[in-house]
Amino acid sequence: MEATTTATTASLTVGEKTIQLPTFVGTENEGAIDISKLRQETNYITLDHGYMNTGSCTSAITFLDGEQGILRYRGIPIEQLAEHSNFIETAYLLIYGKLPNRTELTNFRTSLSRHSMIHEDMKRFFDGYPSTAHPMAILSAMVCSMSSYYPQALEPNYEIDLMIVRLLAKMPTIVAFSYKKSMGQPFIYPQNSLKYCSNFLHMLFGIPAEEYHVDPDLDRALNLLLILHADHEQNCSTSTVRLVGSSGANMFASVAAGVCALWGRLHGGANQEVMEMLEVIHADGDNVDKYIALAKDKKSKFRLMGFGHRVYKNFDPRAKIIKKACDTILAKMGKKDPLLEIAKRLEEHALSDSYFIDHKLYPNVDFYSGIIYKAIGIPINMFTVMFALGRLPGWLANWKEMVESPNTKIGRPRQIYTGPVSRNYVPIEERA
Repeated sequence: MEATTTATTASLTVGEKTIQLPTFVGTENEGAIDISKLRQETNYITLDHGYMNTGSCTSAITFLDGEQGILRYRGIPIEQLAEHSNFIETAYLLIYGKLPNRTELTNFRTSLSRHSMIHEDMKRFFDGYPSTAHPMAILSAMVCSMSSYYPQALEPNYEIDLMIVRLLAKMPTIVAFSYKKSMGQPFIYPQNSLKYCSNFLHMLFGIPAEEYHVDPDLDRALNLLLILHADHEQNCSTSTVRLVGSSGANMFASVAAGVCALWGRLHGGANQEVMEMLEVIHADGDNVDKYIALAKDKKSKFRLMGFGHRVYKNFDPRAKIIKKACDTILAKMGKKDPLLEIAKRLEEHALSDSYFIDHKLYPNVDFYSGIIYKAIGIPINMFTVMFALGRLPGWLANWKEMVESPNTKIGRPRQIYTGPVSRNYVPIEERA
């Protein structure tokens, strides 16, 4: 569905001129004003730092209402998908717009299994990275390099579905190989008999010396984490995928750009910052009360990471879901980890302290996801990579929607110039 034109218009007066701008309403009654002819008719543009009030596209993929705490993929509430679905079924829903029937889901799974291996030559790339290389640097480079192994992907609209399957299938292998390289362990190849998340866990934690059995609770927890991260409307990385793709760049290059955008600490790095914050508190004698007080002190520069959300003004619906999984995993693992103990104490404060309740600073999805990843043995510098693995279906769905839309134009934001006015070049011998 597209946004529908309303019978009303918005009047804008600039100086002595008044123009009428068309208005649109989306399927969830979100209103928008079409300003596409604003500059043409007034010689003005809009200025919107961070694009907080600018709709860059129409999309039928994800609906988010931050005030009401609502998140739906293709109309289906995230709560229902978290309870009943799995990551691959959710990925199919996001990319193709509907829940697959049994045959479609089986065929999709089979295709992913058969395309999960990477070209043997790509393994040599890992040898070229220094031991200090951040996993996100490796991931973005590896994804972009896939363009060279599938040059036909550079052709416009070349077998889009096949390219999507290839990247969705190979991403876990690339991520697992990156981890194995950092650990100095041999690569573990994918197994077609295992499902997507189990296969990934096997490649991540398996070793040739002994048989590795995937814990079903870990498999379920990973499915849940990836579902909750699968898409989140026009965030920084998703918008980047669309913007790069609008230039005609191939899917691999567009997604690699999304990986780089996600890398930023203000975006995908939040769950990593949660664990780093816990380490700071632990190094200071586990003094949780001290840091709770600092968080309340307006003069303090300390911030509690993983609390509150830029979009969700009431609560993060994903956090409610993932908290249950977090409790299950911690009880299952039975680990006595000082960082996890600190996290539990912070959570208790946030859920009972009037300051946090009044300011709506509840633990968000990043708070709980970091705890789960640490509990199952994933190192902190891999957290953002795990986020990318989960967000991949959303990037692919948005890229597919963008290239197939007749309304797509190359992204080209305007600016308001604030530099020097026209001036002459001064020869170097005459400069002060």
